[in-house]
Amino acid sequence: MADGAYDDRDGKIWLDGQLVEWRSAQVHVLTHALHYASSVFEGERAYNGKIFLSRKHSERLHFSAQCLDFAIPYTVDQIEAAKEEVLKANGFTDAYVRAVAWRGAGPDMGVSSSRNPVRLAIAAWGWGNYYGDAKMKGAKLDISRWKRPSPETIPVHAKAAGLYMICTTSKHAAEEKGCSDALFMDYRGYVAEATGANIFFVKDGEVHTPLPDCFLNGLTRQTVIDMLKAKGVTVHERHIMPEEMEGFEQCWLTGTAAEVTPVGQIGDYTFEVGTLTRSIAEDYEKLVRA
Repeated sequence: MADGAYDDRDGKIWLDGQLVEWRSAQVHVLTHALHYASSVFEGERAYNGKIFLSRKHSERLHFSAQCLDFAIPYTVDQIEAAKEEVLKANGFTDAYVRAVAWRGAGPDMGVSSSRNPVRLAIAAWGWGNYYGDAKMKGAKLDISRWKRPSPETIPVHAKAAGLYMICTTSKHAAEEKGCSDALFMDYRGYVAEATGANIFFVKDGEVHTPLPDCFLNGLTRQTVIDMLKAKGVTVHERHIMPEEMEGFEQCWLTGTAAEVTPVGQIGDYTFEVGTLTRSIAEDYEKLVRA
């Protein structure tokens, strides 16, 4: 598939139970999700024709929808079959896969939308390194002026569209400064995550990563923690204060899009792209292609 605007490409998208032409996969301007963020999604990667942790992603899509008080009208098995159909229809073996479910247009157009249909779409496209050459030399991160919110204010463990509003603005601000991404603190001032990836630090051969008590506990994050423990590396999941970054030697990001990406700088703090960082990145690459 050629690069270009995402609404103007050749290919097929699965929409509400059937494959449609890419350019025909459209929604009405009065779609509820467009106005009120009643939308959840998943980002997944296929390697050698197989989507990594596919079923866990489909299960989380259902969980996220429940957090936003709607039910997806397709089972996990049906979503799994649809994703395979999309890959096959577009001839992909390596691809990024996006499943998105949302409250569509219907008889309700206020905040309440219980009578509106819930819709589901699945698309796939070719996507290389999320951070470009930062995958090799280490990404540079800005520190966002926004904070990850308290679990009392929003369903923080859902992969919901509304939670990404501050991610977009933070990433734009970071890019204007020549950075690849931005790091959030949480509502208490602890280190949280990047705009679309979890974060890890290394000190004296041990790994420290923020406790995901107010942000998404990423599937890649969970995978990498298991890999580290299998290597005999001690992993501390805990609250981390920003000033602790001065004492950390290495740093990396994890996420479906980011995979395992080294970090060279966060604000005024610098990190080496060290042996453990490179080792876990290589191990992850082998695992997803196994």
